[in-house]
Amino acid sequence: MALLALSACGQDGATSPKTVRALAGGGEAVRARQQVEQGIRASVTDWDAHTALTLGLVTVDDSCDGGRATEWFFQDGDDQYKIRCTMHVNAYFGADPHQVADTIDGILTAGDPDGSLIPFDHDFIYATEVVDYYRGKRGDPQGPGTGEPRDLFSAATATLEWDQVRQNGKRELIEEPPACSPGDPPVRRCLREPAGTSVTTMRSKYGMVFKLSFPSTNYFTVYKDGQTVSQSVIGGRRDAM
Repeated sequence: MALLALSACGQDGATSPKTVRALAGGGEAVRARQQVEQGIRASVTDWDAHTALTLGLVTVDDSCDGGRATEWFFQDGDDQYKIRCTMHVNAYFGADPHQVADTIDGILTAGDPDGSLIPFDHDFIYATEVVDYYRGKRGDPQGPGTGEPRDLFSAATATLEWDQVRQNGKRELIEEPPACSPGDPPVRRCLREPAGTSVTTMRSKYGMVFKLSFPSTNYFTVYKDGQTVSQSVIGGRRDAM
């Protein structure tokens, strides 16, 4: 009975830190990590090159976590894998607060061509209504009394947020990214590039800040049954909502 119990613990227990580090540093995990980050950075570069936005700061938060022991009661799936690696990237851009309509309209124009890495275009009706709002051609895009818009959302692709510039009262502004916790590659990576740059200094320099957020990506997972799932390049355009 004792041997059976030990065997069960070996098969269904939480992943050890040593195993997490070994898997996170393995060739397949490294390739998936590089491909996903390169794909996201290519999208960021495209935004910087083809819109009126000026790139000021990129944040990368990357972590690999071990699976839990078998969950008998409150099951959330964390006991199904040995390791799961997740990456989240944000890019912060400066812009002219007096040209918000032109800036957003230019983003839609850059997203119009087939294959663009920018997932917002002029077929996105709400986005065109936001442009008209900033041009003074219409009221609140989300309905009377809803106030100044502050984001565009594209499912599973990106979210674009910006400083409010028209509110008479308190404006909602892009917040500073959280400070990096100590890194421990390949298990934990935290980048703020360039180091020392803040949203506040960008706002002082350009007038307003836009934030481009990519969804958290589970780019490498090893399940306890031996199955490995890795995600390659992030990018390309999808339908906006």
